[in-house]
Amino acid sequence: MNILFIADPLASFKTYKDTTFSMMREAQRRGHRIAACGPQDIAWRSGGLVQAAVREITLTGEADDWFRETGTPVKALKDYDAVLMRKDPPFDSEYFYATHLLEQAEREGARVFNKPAALRDHPEKLAIMEFAQYIGPTLVTRSADEVRRFHAEHGDIILKPLDGMGGMGIYRVKADGLNLGSITETLNRDGATSLMVQKFLPEIAAGDKRILIIGGKPVPFSLARIPQGSEVRGNLAAGGKGVAQPLSARDLELANAVGPVLAARGLLLVGLDVIGSSITEINVTSPTCFQEIHDQAGFDVPAMFVDALEAAISAK
Repeated sequence: MNILFIADPLASFKTYKDTTFSMMREAQRRGHRIAACGPQDIAWRSGGLVQAAVREITLTGEADDWFRETGTPVKALKDYDAVLMRKDPPFDSEYFYATHLLEQAEREGARVFNKPAALRDHPEKLAIMEFAQYIGPTLVTRSADEVRRFHAEHGDIILKPLDGMGGMGIYRVKADGLNLGSITETLNRDGATSLMVQKFLPEIAAGDKRILIIGGKPVPFSLARIPQGSEVRGNLAAGGKGVAQPLSARDLELANAVGPVLAARGLLLVGLDVIGSSITEINVTSPTCFQEIHDQAGFDVPAMFVDALEAAISAK
């Protein structure tokens, strides 16, 4: 297969932990050809096909100079067997426009994973609201009054922006309500922007688990991101410690409940964030933790992913 990865700049990859790199490595091991570009490299001229200026690469196996560029053509996205959208959040206007370009490429015959329309339809914070039976008490609002009422009801709460990633902009407000007003004003920009408020889940002390679902089936190990010191966030980007562990019975229940539903909508790869027994986020843009789970638990997540990708392509 010829596979195009739409991702962040290759120079920014931390190959010892990067999930997109692990996908590339497994794909090349199987004899597939690899190219990469960013969303900014995609263009659509009226009357023509959606194209991208790409970098065709071969992985070297070296830690530093980890790839060799073998060509820089401009190619139509439909000419690839698979296009993997792996651009990291934020899901801003440019990301939104990119999904429209990718959807046009699909109309021309491209196979895009995750499906562009499904990326738009499942914003990573809001997507959990469809599955209310599997989440903790949650509120999405612009209203400071609604936030105050939610706090009065639940006492200990988490506030977060809807477009954050890596734990960015997450606040905890305890029963004393200290700084609730100023935090709300910061996140909702004086009522101009929606935010999410959730009941604080003390099970975070045992970790914020990332459960990967590939082709509707759960990877048998999660990565628990455990907060360190006085930090409330378990995100690895916020200093959390990642510990791979087998899925619990509840983890499997959650994954098996939502995984097939999301897979049927064109989401080949999903990352559930779970605290205790509750889903807290559904990650669809560029779920990670492949290498951490592989390194610690020995389960070959990249192989499972490329198996699913090959099966999806052969089924067309």
